[in-house]
Amino acid sequence: MDSERNGGNENMKTDNTLLEEMLSDTNLELAFTQVKRNKGASGVDGMEVAELKDYLDKHLEEIKDSIRNKTYKPQPVRRVEIPKPDGGIRNLGVPTVLDRFVQQAIAQVLIPIYEPIFSDNSFGFRPNRCCEMAIIKALEYMNEGYQWIVDIDLEKFFDTVNHDKLISLVMKDVKSGEIVSLIRKYLVSGIMIDNEYKESVVGTPQGGNLSPLLSNIVLNELDKEMEARGLRFTRYADDCIILVGSSKAADRVMENISKFIEKKLGLKVNMTKSKVSKPNDIKYLGFGFYYDSFSSMWKAKPHEKSIATLQTKLRRLTNRSWSVSWEYRILKIRQLVNGWINYYRIGNFIKVCRKLDAQIRFRIRMYLWKKWKTIGNREKQLRKLGALPWQAKTWANSRKSYARCASTFLQTRITNDLLYRKGLPSMVAQYQLKHISV
Repeated sequence: MDSERNGGNENMKTDNTLLEEMLSDTNLELAFTQVKRNKGASGVDGMEVAELKDYLDKHLEEIKDSIRNKTYKPQPVRRVEIPKPDGGIRNLGVPTVLDRFVQQAIAQVLIPIYEPIFSDNSFGFRPNRCCEMAIIKALEYMNEGYQWIVDIDLEKFFDTVNHDKLISLVMKDVKSGEIVSLIRKYLVSGIMIDNEYKESVVGTPQGGNLSPLLSNIVLNELDKEMEARGLRFTRYADDCIILVGSSKAADRVMENISKFIEKKLGLKVNMTKSKVSKPNDIKYLGFGFYYDSFSSMWKAKPHEKSIATLQTKLRRLTNRSWSVSWEYRILKIRQLVNGWINYYRIGNFIKVCRKLDAQIRFRIRMYLWKKWKTIGNREKQLRKLGALPWQAKTWANSRKSYARCASTFLQTRITNDLLYRKGLPSMVAQYQLKHISV
């Protein structure tokens, strides 16, 4: 089986060839450019990305020699805990800037080896692939009649990958002992938690430049198993759904694939979160699904939880007690809105945009009313906005709440058009500009 796997792969390289390609000036320059572009926090040594160039100018040849001699020693990753939107903690590992540079150089020479091997239904952390493609593939299967979803949740995937299993998989396709040795060193380099060192016996920390590729190498075994069984699936990193034609088939697939994951891959299936359901009862990559009776097709939309998360962020950015300039506030709102609509552009959510636009404008009016603060300044600002003298005087002396003022007379002076001219983004306009119908 391995000979067939390697025989058709023209990217297989000998030990020395692959290593020298990794250490070539061209590859290292690309790696440096990518690390610089990604920015990111410093690791345990405190070195910032801006300091990397000067360090490499002085020590690059030493680093290359140590990699060739297998004496290079990665430093432990710095543990960072990120709260999940739905509760719990996601553990991230922040490697040093130098280790990110070396990891990036390794990834760049391994990706061409693995791309011909990886499944067409794998979309996460791969060149020219994205979440959008995974959702489109899922819709394609749903509309072909595969409307029972097997949603398998892998419990703390990045924290539970078996090192020996991973290295054995890497060695099937990577014939450079130095590079394989270096990958293992990264896996066991350890973790610094509050200045205390902890061994990394299992797992590949999220946050490293190599971790996405290594996760795909492990989960490619799952992809091949599902393909061998003739299953229709779509996977983005460790988020995978399998689409089948009946409830009975779904139950059978859930049982068999869960056994494969735990026994063959050594991973843990979270049975409390894994489930069999219909498309309108799942959340996949932030999307929900609904059946459009007019077109007789399944379609995508942002999931209710994703919308709730966006609303929370917008409330924070439009908080009237947040003491920042108008320009900075508008910039952050625009960045959030543009990023959100770019991500969900294949979904149908024009009504959500109208609702959120109204909420944003309402909260911005409250913010401005508070910012104007005094009766005199409020009267002055209202006069600037075209209010008659008696109107400005009456409204400026209003004892009504911020919300009541924002929803009544302020709407007539701080109009929608005025807010948009001042830079406030319109979600409806952005949706109409960027939405892609599928």
